[in-house]
Amino acid sequence: MTQTTFTPRVFSGIQPSGGLTLGNYLGAMKNFTTMQDAGTHETVYCMVDMHAITVWQDPAALKRNTRELCAGFLASGIDPEKSILINQSQVPEHAQLAWIFNCVARMGWMGRMTQWKDKSGENAEGASLGLFAYPALMAADILIYHATHVPVGDDQKQHLELTRDIATKFNHDYGVDFFPITEPVIRGAATRVMSLRDGTKKMSKSDPVDASRINLTDDADAIAKKFRKAKTDPDPLPGTPEGLEGRPDARNLVNIYAALSDTSVEEVLAANDGKMFGYFKQDLADLAVARLTPVSSEMSRLMEDPAEIDRILARGAERAREITAPILARTYEIVGMVR
Repeated sequence: MTQTTFTPRVFSGIQPSGGLTLGNYLGAMKNFTTMQDAGTHETVYCMVDMHAITVWQDPAALKRNTRELCAGFLASGIDPEKSILINQSQVPEHAQLAWIFNCVARMGWMGRMTQWKDKSGENAEGASLGLFAYPALMAADILIYHATHVPVGDDQKQHLELTRDIATKFNHDYGVDFFPITEPVIRGAATRVMSLRDGTKKMSKSDPVDASRINLTDDADAIAKKFRKAKTDPDPLPGTPEGLEGRPDARNLVNIYAALSDTSVEEVLAANDGKMFGYFKQDLADLAVARLTPVSSEMSRLMEDPAEIDRILARGAERAREITAPILARTYEIVGMVR
């Protein structure tokens, strides 16, 4: 079989389920912008609204959250001319390829997905079929663009492995080298941002304690206050990363500082060796305000003009379909569907 050469292309998406946080910015959006500006890959970024409705969403809230997420992408530096910026449901090839992949993936593969077990809990019988089949749609999101790389956090590694399994099985079953075996990309010091109140838990928009997270809609005063009150321990900062072992709250704040300042954890610790956290948290608060206030201000400005956001997404869908329509057509041909 001839080895296919695929265009270097990055795909990633975020659910528009409301409440963008510092975790979304550092773990995803900031890195998305870096990959876009590097110019080494084509970049496709997506609001995955079809994934969002695997659990109940208020329709009006979903529409607003999708626009807010788009505003967050734009405010973080995503350029809709350099990248393709889309809303998932506006590109029908995502769902159409997902059905093909539903017929390729095995029930056992889906049942082993950790997120399925976590989200369905003890009431798996009451969960939606969409939640169970979520990983096949995620595979379609990626492979409908022949994406070669996907920036992922630790919690998405298993789903990307499934994407690779689906691509491998499709290629094997039909004797083709059509879908790439997508590679993960894990970048940055704070790919997994933890709660400001408990460094062992991921920062989450669903946490009932607002002080546990930095919202991208927070103003400068709120950002500074939350960092000043962030949980730490009584010991000073160490000079090396080894000194952060067993100190999850301290490690989290150092990781956040490194990511916001575009430096390494080692550099942050070397510059702050022996400093008490009361002083370090003030420095972190000042840095966060300087970095995040322009993002939150631009998001607010963009949300005042939803028609412009809709125009950007419509244009993104047009550009996306120039890639996805031929890939889906060829997939149907391989499978044997009459067109």
